[in-house]
Amino acid sequence: MPVEMPHDAAPAAPAQKVVAPMVEKPLLGISFMLIAYFCFSLIDTSVKWLAIVGFPALQLAFMRYFAHFVIATGLLLREGVNRETFIAPQFWLTVFRGSLIMISTVCNFFAVKYLSLTLTSTILFGAPLLVCALSWPLLGERVGPVRWAAIMLGFVGILIAIRPFDESFHWAVILSLMAASAFALYSIFTRKLAGTVSTNTMQFYSGAFGFFALMPFAFAQWVWPETWLHWFLLVGLGIWAWTGHQLLTTAHRFAPASTLTPYAYVFIVYLAVWSWLLFDDLPDRWTITGAAIIVTAGIIIWMRERQKAAAATR
Repeated sequence: MPVEMPHDAAPAAPAQKVVAPMVEKPLLGISFMLIAYFCFSLIDTSVKWLAIVGFPALQLAFMRYFAHFVIATGLLLREGVNRETFIAPQFWLTVFRGSLIMISTVCNFFAVKYLSLTLTSTILFGAPLLVCALSWPLLGERVGPVRWAAIMLGFVGILIAIRPFDESFHWAVILSLMAASAFALYSIFTRKLAGTVSTNTMQFYSGAFGFFALMPFAFAQWVWPETWLHWFLLVGLGIWAWTGHQLLTTAHRFAPASTLTPYAYVFIVYLAVWSWLLFDDLPDRWTITGAAIIVTAGIIIWMRERQKAAAATR
């Protein structure tokens, strides 16, 4: 968690807090990414299990934001209450970022009910490719021809996995694609706000937007948990979400988005294991082929980043 230090200020004015500066520590950022995506795998696995037993997707999405909102609010209040506590330096952009992750969550929660976890995670891998593609126009990070070739290769892998013209194509794939697109934009704006808006403030707005936007829909179709396991998984959705996004947001303080996002591919490994252990579901050859191509694209991008870093050091 970033440490914030107060500015020098006149005694009569309330102390203001500044955001910890961004520091290039790519290995630390990558470690945070790997742990963050393990937390995210717990969310998708729990949602699929709860959806199978009868919980509505919007209720699950609301519970994912309920605990997140409570934790984030408590941490933000602990920093001290003043005008800056709930007013982000880039307020509307911070709110927009919160809306993007909510859209991604809702689309994904509907999709995992109908699709295998390995397929939804493979489609979600389109998000890192989109992040690399958008890093130049939105962040000013140069994307060279090697990475553009890798991005195109990755999109071919997505087409192979979803088989849009095959008779087995399911409409829920569109929801997964929407989830991936929203998450890519969320990652871009996380990087854009990192170093300007504190992690706790971004977490607060992510939780608050989803909490208040989903509340009426969740209560309209509420299903009460019948066991302690149900309660544990429902509450755990928000805890794992808050932990994962705390790590994800912090990771972007230590490395650029184009360096971090290829490591999100570990997500498919996590979900493949959960899918096999809990649902006896193994990916078909098309999903495996598509995922392999996407991972290859990610490795190409990663290797290119290493070459650039080595050249800059020399």
